[in-house]
Amino acid sequence: MYAEERQRAILKQARQNGRVDVATLAAAFEITSETVRRDLTALERSGVVRRVHGGAIPVERLGIEQGLDARDAVMTAEKDRIAVAALEQIPDGGSILLDAGTTVARLANLVPADRGLTVVTPSLPNAFTLANRPGVTLMLVGGRLRGRTMASVDGWALDALKDTFVDVAFLGTNGLSVERGLTTPDTAEAMVKRAAIASARRTVLLADHTKIGDDHFARFGGLCDVDTLITDSGVEPRKIDDISRAGVKVIIV
Repeated sequence: MYAEERQRAILKQARQNGRVDVATLAAAFEITSETVRRDLTALERSGVVRRVHGGAIPVERLGIEQGLDARDAVMTAEKDRIAVAALEQIPDGGSILLDAGTTVARLANLVPADRGLTVVTPSLPNAFTLANRPGVTLMLVGGRLRGRTMASVDGWALDALKDTFVDVAFLGTNGLSVERGLTTPDTAEAMVKRAAIASARRTVLLADHTKIGDDHFARFGGLCDVDTLITDSGVEPRKIDDISRAGVKVIIV
């Protein structure tokens, strides 16, 4: 197993169990403790775990919200597959909303230039991506720019979305669970996501498997607010069954 493959496996285990320890990893992968420590150091430099005595904890468990660059560097293959599947949910014409977030940003890259769409977004990166596409009418939601996500938040953003109606909203999330619904670390971000859901006829949630079963501070919706979830094959079948029973159409890629 290459180091990159092993590190992905270590990160997956950390997210599933809440933490990993050096001795257990060394035995499981049949490698030395020094090699495990190098792997954990590499993962910490990527911003996805925090080293603690004897092991590491995923940053999600520490309540640390990563910046865009750190989030964009993980689960890249899964996010790409999700974005390709989400492209099929874009109507031939009409209007869509693209939320902030690294998976939705990949969908923004794929939006056809000639489809005749109105695209509403609170995301500055999405706006830059779509600004010069001739078939796209771009509506950038204003407000306070939140540096960690490069998204507009607070009252101005809410005022704009209050009188906006789109065919489909494509949303990201930091966490999704049957018990607590859709969650994100920041309350201002949660308000804008909630307004985005209210502005749409249909809501399509884009979330890789690391988000499923995770919970964060601020709730912005329930599973009843989601029409379709697009996720990757790393999700446990039991969790998919629970989400489907809540009335959500699940697409696995």
